[in-house]
Amino acid sequence: MDLKQIFKTSNPIIGVVHLLPLPTSPRWGGSLQAIIERAEQEATALAAGGVDGIIVENFFDAPFAKERVDPAVVSAMTIIVDRLMSLVMLPVGINVLRNDAKSGMAIASVVNAQFIRVNVLTGIMATDQGLIEGNAYELLRYRRELGSEVAILADVLVKHARPLGTPNLTTAVKDTIERGLADGVILSGWATGTPPSFEDLELAQAAAHGTPVFIGSGANWENISQLMQAADGVIVASSLKRQGKITEPIDPLRVSQFMEAVREIYSHKL
Repeated sequence: MDLKQIFKTSNPIIGVVHLLPLPTSPRWGGSLQAIIERAEQEATALAAGGVDGIIVENFFDAPFAKERVDPAVVSAMTIIVDRLMSLVMLPVGINVLRNDAKSGMAIASVVNAQFIRVNVLTGIMATDQGLIEGNAYELLRYRRELGSEVAILADVLVKHARPLGTPNLTTAVKDTIERGLADGVILSGWATGTPPSFEDLELAQAAAHGTPVFIGSGANWENISQLMQAADGVIVASSLKRQGKITEPIDPLRVSQFMEAVREIYSHKL
């Protein structure tokens, strides 16, 4: 995966738009327009703050489907992502939670989004949805069938889950890239808002052999300078929200603060 080709930088900062509950989810509020309006506000705030890309997630649909989401979720996300892509001139990605990579690939291919995030691409993880099996076989063939060039960013030993078998990070990274054909890998802490350790990032970098390694959770302006020494990019959500709370909307001031911290790192590197 050529990061520069997608994000116009070798070290992209990707902000997350967490969608309010979508149709058929337990907390669905009945108004798709309300969801669209908040998503547009958040995407605008992220773009104005200077992020290099945006990823859209059905985050507030919990409890999540283990595999296939309802068709209404796919329909709603397609409409929303298409709107956001016409609103901000940034690369846009999609994560259909918990692990509906095929729907993510379908939406991205239809609206010409640039990438998707897949929580479990290879292996088996024990999660609060039950056992989730990676299905790289189906996803990679589906991408080929669609004639799509959507990049696949895959979590390795994803958060809120435990692996079945030996949780060897080096092996998991290699399998995800060499056998799952991921275009980039993502490392997170144990839960939303917790960062991966610097040591794990270094191990992942060594195992990835040049395939991009992303920080998937827990990055903030205090730890970013250290974490980015061992990563190629960041997907960031919690620390960009009001008071750093995951349930709150994106705070434009916190986005600017985070991006200033990132620019400070690169000014020292130059």
